[in-house]
Amino acid sequence: MYYQHDINPVFFSLGPFINIHWYGMMYVIAFFLGWAIARYLSKLPFSNFSKNDVEDLITYVILGVILGGRIGYILFYDLSYYLSNPLDMLKIWQGGMSFHGGFAGVLLVLLYWAHKNKKDYIELTDFIAPCIPIGLFCGRIGNFINGELWGRETELPWAVIFPSGGTIPRHPSQLYEAGLEGLLLFLILFFLARKNPPKGLLSAVFCIGYALARCFVEFFRIPDPQYGYFFGCFTMGQILCLPMFLIGFILLYFCKKWKEHPDYDTVRLKDGSLIRVRRYKK
Repeated sequence: MYYQHDINPVFFSLGPFINIHWYGMMYVIAFFLGWAIARYLSKLPFSNFSKNDVEDLITYVILGVILGGRIGYILFYDLSYYLSNPLDMLKIWQGGMSFHGGFAGVLLVLLYWAHKNKKDYIELTDFIAPCIPIGLFCGRIGNFINGELWGRETELPWAVIFPSGGTIPRHPSQLYEAGLEGLLLFLILFFLARKNPPKGLLSAVFCIGYALARCFVEFFRIPDPQYGYFFGCFTMGQILCLPMFLIGFILLYFCKKWKEHPDYDTVRLKDGSLIRVRRYKK
C-alpha cells in the first residue's frame, strides 16, 4: 500500500482572494533558520563576522535567493513558456525556483557586500556555507508539499502516488534531496565550522557535497520534460552541477595554500579558546 499524496498546498487563507502557500512559508522558515545559524556562527571566537554583519547580510541574501532562483529557473528550465506568459514569472508561490540560479544570485550579492564592507570574499562564503543547506532542506520539503519534482516509478514500500504523476507510485525524490543536500550536508558543514577550518574549506565542501548529492538523486528523479536527457543519460540538474564540482576542487587547491600561508594569526586566549587576528599590511 503506497502513500497517496493529498497535502493541501495552501497553508491558510485570508478571505476568498488571499492564500498563503506552504511553499512560501518554507522560504520564510528557511530564512529564519539561516539567520539563526549565522547568528550562532558569528559568536564563535574565531569568527570574523559580527551580529551586526549578520543583520545586514540577511537582506542581501534574501534578494539573491529569490531573484536569482526565479530568474535562473526561467532561463534554465522554461524560457519559452515564460516569454509567452510573462505574468507567470511573478507566481513564485506555485514553485519554479532554481537552486543554481539562487546560488549564483547569492554569490553576486555577497561579492557586492564583501566589497562594500571590505571583507574577504572567500571568508564570507565560508561563513554563509553552513546556512545554505537548511534552506535547501526547507525548499525540498516545499516541493514535496506542492507535489512537484517527483521521482521515477518504483515499487519500494515508501513510494508515493502524486496527483500530478498519475496513478504510478514514484520515488519521493524531493525527500531524498532534503535529506542529502539539506540535512546531511548541513550537519557536515556545521561540524566543520565549529573546528576553526582553514579558509576556503567550507565553501569547497559545500560545492562538492551539493553537487554529489544532487547528481545522485537525479538518477531517481524524472528529468525536466522540456529537456529530457542530454546524451541519453544526463539531466539539466546534473549538467548545472559540473561548474560546482570544478569550483569546489579549485577551492580545495587554494585551501591548502591558504592554510600554509594564512593572512591571519591564530591566538590562544587565557581561557583556552582561539581567535583569529588578521594581519594588516603596512
